[in-house]
Amino acid sequence: MQFYIDHDWQENMATPRAKVGERAKTHLLILLCAIWLCVGLVGHSPWKPFESQSASIIQNLINHPFLSLDSWTNGYWIAPTSAGHPFLETPPLFYWAATGFAHLLSPLLPTHDAARLSVGLWMLLTLIMTGLSGRELWNLGVGRQTNFIFIGCLGLVVSAHTMMPAVAALSGITMAFYALALAMRKPMRAMWLLCTGLLVAFLSGGVVPTLMIVLSVSCLLLLPSIRQQKTASRAMIIGTILALPGIYLWCWLCQQWAPGLWHAWWETQWQVQWPSNHGYFLRTLAWYAWPALPFAMWGIWRFRHSVLSTYRFQLGLIFFGIAFILIGFLSDRSEVSALPLLVPLTVLAAGSIETLKRGAAGALNWFGLILFGILIAIAWIGWWAMLNGTPVRFYQRLSYLSGLQTIPFSLLYGAIAVAVTLIWLSIVLRSKHSNRSSATNWAIGMTCAWTVFMSLWLPMIEAARTYQPLFEDLRKHLPAHYNCIHAQNIGASQADLLHYHAGIRLNYHIPNNPTHCNLYLIEDQPGKRHALPGEGWQVIWEGEQTRQNKESFRLLQHR
Repeated sequence: MQFYIDHDWQENMATPRAKVGERAKTHLLILLCAIWLCVGLVGHSPWKPFESQSASIIQNLINHPFLSLDSWTNGYWIAPTSAGHPFLETPPLFYWAATGFAHLLSPLLPTHDAARLSVGLWMLLTLIMTGLSGRELWNLGVGRQTNFIFIGCLGLVVSAHTMMPAVAALSGITMAFYALALAMRKPMRAMWLLCTGLLVAFLSGGVVPTLMIVLSVSCLLLLPSIRQQKTASRAMIIGTILALPGIYLWCWLCQQWAPGLWHAWWETQWQVQWPSNHGYFLRTLAWYAWPALPFAMWGIWRFRHSVLSTYRFQLGLIFFGIAFILIGFLSDRSEVSALPLLVPLTVLAAGSIETLKRGAAGALNWFGLILFGILIAIAWIGWWAMLNGTPVRFYQRLSYLSGLQTIPFSLLYGAIAVAVTLIWLSIVLRSKHSNRSSATNWAIGMTCAWTVFMSLWLPMIEAARTYQPLFEDLRKHLPAHYNCIHAQNIGASQADLLHYHAGIRLNYHIPNNPTHCNLYLIEDQPGKRHALPGEGWQVIWEGEQTRQNKESFRLLQHR
């Protein structure tokens, strides 16, 4: 018996429910995505290096009112910088959205937690666009599998819960990718989606994600299938052109109100890395893109006779190739830079999974079950060790890494971890070995493992990575009056967190006279105390970061 539903806003996007179980599968996808998106967004302070810079910039924007003309003409809102990074790294769209969330939710949540919720909104948009891309390029119903594969990727889960502009740039990239997938069937809608995606990608990530989209459009326009579809080619061209005024407007305003920052940023955007980082990203993808990578590789091999003549493969391979070349030459060695590569790989993988041989699908399924089962077991063993001191080796290692002797017992988080673990065990016991179940089980395993770790290990991770108690204690020991604080051996991320937690900006560039600043903050190297900067300096505060007691600080005052 067949069931049909009305088409939604994309007209032909909705999946006809051939089976009653389709509703349950859709509900499972929504539940998984909701849990995957929300867990880990709140409940911890900003962690370096990515969140420290974002937290400092957001705090700086909060300190300069949005409606004040001086805040714009002085460059605070058009070219935001942090305390530890006094140069422009990315355009401001992500920081605008995060600051808006911080203003809206500040009575209920700390600034960093409220701002980090904007990451959930960006990732929700990314999931929607990725699922729609898979459905558009393959078939009705494939969008669900696309999202299952995407949220199961090993390298995505941490980045997707981190307060950084790359998350917003990924949303713009996925929106543009979906527009290119849609151009054949709905050119007008694709045109506006491409324009919006380009603007979001540029205003969040800068030149590199913009070039990925523009060069992909240029290559697609050379394809015979696109040249024959005049409306599709016009939509791609016009959509790209429509984004140019918004890009130019930000560049022009930035040149007017922050010319030094803009020129330095523009030069760094075109600095070629030589030797290139392609080898690094190849090695990273070997684990970062699982399980999308093996599924995509199999699909290319399975449809090898039609790869070069089928638009879905042409789009995926062109986008992946251009993105890989660009990040290898123009991006630093960072796993975050590989995020755009997940989009074409996931979409290629989604439609290929049905053709995977049953034995290979079963092997991949069992590999995921074993992998996430081990991770969940480690989470429970580590939590038990920190509560009771056994197993001893486990306890000693975790205590050394976190700097904690024990952790408090939380009934709420413990109950969440128990419930999620039971769900995982029921999935394992009732697992049906099919091609689609291998992707679904990966997504469930990733969501369960991430939830269990965040529920049980968050106190240990927070103790190992937070600077909040340290810098808040430093602020309490500041004298009532001082002119500035000179810094020695203080990293950029630490300076950002010092600005966010304590409202302190350090002075790195001073005249030869060391008493120009009457306060001096020093980070001592492990096992070695630096000598005083000269006579007349007195230590007024000392503190250590909890983790392994490796980072120790002294605040000195000149008498």
